[in-house]
Order: sequence, then C-alpha cells, then structure tokens
Amino acid sequence: MTKFLSGLDWSPLWISLKTGIVAAGISFFMGIFTARKAVKAGPRLRAVLDGFLTMPLVLPPTVAGFFLLLIFSTRRPFGSMLYDTFGIKVVQTWLGCILAAGVISFPLMYRNARAAFEQIDVNLVYAARTLGMSETRIFWRVIMPAAGPGIASGTILAFARALGEYGATSMLAGNIPGKTGTISQKIAMVIQNGDYVTAGFWVLVIMILAFAIVLVMNLFTAKQMKHINRY
Repeated sequence: MTKFLSGLDWSPLWISLKTGIVAAGISFFMGIFTARKAVKAGPRLRAVLDGFLTMPLVLPPTVAGFFLLLIFSTRRPFGSMLYDTFGIKVVQTWLGCILAAGVISFPLMYRNARAAFEQIDVNLVYAARTLGMSETRIFWRVIMPAAGPGIASGTILAFARALGEYGATSMLAGNIPGKTGTISQKIAMVIQNGDYVTAGFWVLVIMILAFAIVLVMNLFTAKQMKHINRY
C-alpha cells in the first residue's frame, strides 16, 4: 500500500480542488448577482431568466460542453479573437476546466441564492430604509446576513458539483495529465486501461471528499436552525 501511494500521481486531486474552489468562487458572485436581478424582475422576465440560468442543471453536461466548445474553440470567431487579441486559450487548458465546472455548478448557487432572497422578510428592508440606510448597505448588512444559510448551502453545493464535474470538462479542457486531468477524468481513464485498483482509490477519495462536504453543510445548517429556534 505504501509503495502504491508513493508512486501515485496526486495531480488529479490538486487540479480538482483548485478547479472546485475557483469555479465555486465565480459561481458565488455570479449567482448572487443574477439571483438579485431575478428576484427584482417581473414575473415574465423572471421566468425567462430562471429557465435560461437553470438550463445547465437539467441539460446533460456533454451538451453544455458542446456549446462551450463551439464558443471558445480557436476555430470559431470568438475563441479565435480571444487567442489572437488577448492570448487567452480556453480549450485544453486549466481555464477550460474552470469555465466548464463553473457553468455546470452555477445553477446550484443561483437557485439557492434566489430561494434565500425570496424568503427574506421585506419588513426588514423597509425598516432599514426608514433608518436612512443606503441600498448598498442594506444589501450587505441586512439582506446578506438574512440569506446567509441559503447562500452558504449554495456555495458548498456548487463547490461539490465543480469538484466532480466530468462531461463538460472532458469536452472543453480534455484530459491532459498534470494540467487538466481531474479526479473524474482520471477514474474514467484508468478504468479504460483496466486498472481497477487505481480507479477504486480515486473513487474512495472523491467519496470521502463528497461526504466531508455534505457533513460540513449539514453541520452549518443545524447550527443555523439551532440559532433560529432560540427565538
């Protein structure tokens, strides 16, 4: 066992963790921004926005990867412009991992943030306005703390989804060892080679990580519910 671990390439773990953290961070800010816009929008516009922003959650990841490949391929106008003008290449790079994982994990952040914002008591906002607080200060001092549990859950779920993303990542970023090879891609590759021992090890690693993420989310939710029940 020691010999097996010493000769193991740990890059899939670090690539997956880095990708999950960055993708969850992007989803955090984008999810909060779009959720606030959706809550403030009218019913019809909200329905259109909600359908468009939630679409990556219901589509197969390979479909999302296909559209991302169409957009960011250097053979396409936009991808070619990015590469020629700014030197930015998305396909078969770590940036592609982040983009693919971010697109797939974003709906989880958006849905949780929107639900959290919709459950806020509007009387809290009205009271803050009567005290002369600016809209920006109301958002950060009143709305965000009140929506905290839902936003935290969305962030954790977005990180977990980005950590285990496979379909869109494999299409956009490929499977380059040490560069874009995540845990999910490593598992698929070694199974194709018949190496079930290595595949089983990485399956165990991702299961431990998933359990830890769910445990943290449950403990945080339980703590918040205990705090609420005191009142």
